[in-house]
Amino acid sequence: MDNASADAPRERPRIVDRDDRPRLSLKMGSGRKRSRSPGEDAETTSSGSRVSRMDIKREPKGKKKRNLYIGAGILALIVITYLLSQLEPAAPTVDRNIIVLGTVERGEMVREVRGSGTLVPERVQFVAAVTAGRVESVHFEPGQEVVVDDILVVLSNPDVELQVLEAEQQWTAAQASLVSLRQTLGTGLLAQEAAVADARARYLEARRQAEAFEEMVGNEWVSDNEYENARDNAAALEERLRTEEARQQLMSSTKDEQLAVQRDQVGRLANIYRYYQERSANMQVRAGAEGVLQDFDLEVGQWVQAGTTLARVARPERLKAELRIPQTQARDVQVGQVAFVDTRTDTIPGRVRRVDPNVQGGSVLVEVTLDGDLPAGARPDLTVDGTIELERLSDVLHVGRPAYGQSHSTVSLFRVEEGDGAAERATVQLGRSSVNQIEVVEGLNEGDVIILSDMSRYDDVDRVRIR
Repeated sequence: MDNASADAPRERPRIVDRDDRPRLSLKMGSGRKRSRSPGEDAETTSSGSRVSRMDIKREPKGKKKRNLYIGAGILALIVITYLLSQLEPAAPTVDRNIIVLGTVERGEMVREVRGSGTLVPERVQFVAAVTAGRVESVHFEPGQEVVVDDILVVLSNPDVELQVLEAEQQWTAAQASLVSLRQTLGTGLLAQEAAVADARARYLEARRQAEAFEEMVGNEWVSDNEYENARDNAAALEERLRTEEARQQLMSSTKDEQLAVQRDQVGRLANIYRYYQERSANMQVRAGAEGVLQDFDLEVGQWVQAGTTLARVARPERLKAELRIPQTQARDVQVGQVAFVDTRTDTIPGRVRRVDPNVQGGSVLVEVTLDGDLPAGARPDLTVDGTIELERLSDVLHVGRPAYGQSHSTVSLFRVEEGDGAAERATVQLGRSSVNQIEVVEGLNEGDVIILSDMSRYDDVDRVRIR
């Protein structure tokens, strides 16, 4: 290698950045910056001239196209949002297997009301305790047949027995008083009769003496003074006779009255005595009627109060039905209407016998008399269902009763569209109702099919699809 080559400085490789701009390299070891050669940052053009890279003007990247794309996207999003807002929500789907459909028909409609109840005897004899007492013995069991004089239970009460003895004593004393009074009045009346007889005799004697003195006073056999004394004596004895006769008449008239008063007292005490005797006799409680013994559950040693119902005696061959009809349906029930009682095994015809004017527990009690022979399973307290026929309507539109369809009301129902597999809400005016049917006044036509099931969950939509 020659000296010129050795003395020439060695060219160091260039460090080029991503934008092809040369970097200044540092001289290793000397700590001094290397001066940049003018030829290092120059390029050769097509014409052969060299141009420095530091002198090339770079054009900025364009943003117009990007803004156009962003604006178009925003506009498309607004249009799509508007179109989606104008779309109606999809109709919900209803399974055909879980809904009940009904068809509007025209013809006769039978209005009926229905209620549940029990069979009860038409005639029931209640057996009650006349007085309080302790059960000494029980002679029958519930379900047994009894007759009028059968003793069901025997009670005991020492107070009742004591009352019988006291009443008997008072009655006997009153009888003795009556005998004594009769004797006293009889004796007094006899004494008065004797007094009247004596007064009469004295008067007659005095009158005869006065008459004799009147004849003798003219012959001067009797002085005038003696004659006047005889006359005065006769007048006094006459007055005494009248007094004694009046006393006798008074005693005779009051005798019967005094005896009558005492007899009444004896009669009252006799009734009291008989009453206590009956109470004592009623300690042996009898059936009082012929039939089957019911509600009889007494135990020996049990204490019962006066008036307590001990048992019932019913005639099982004559039964009636007591139905509970809801108060909203009972307003049209009338006496004499036809009814049918279902005993689960047979249906018994009958007629309405009585309608209770009071409402208890939201229902009205209706008694139905049963016609014909009772089935073998009919017995008191048997649970039954009854249907009462109110009236028959001819040539009316009617349909099965919807879940929330009340009589004389306006409701919204879903009407099934033909061949579309969907149902649309319709406003329907309802009329008179029955147990399972209701009259259609307006809003539906004959042959329309509606959904009778509860559709309250779809109150916010006007259309449903049926699959």
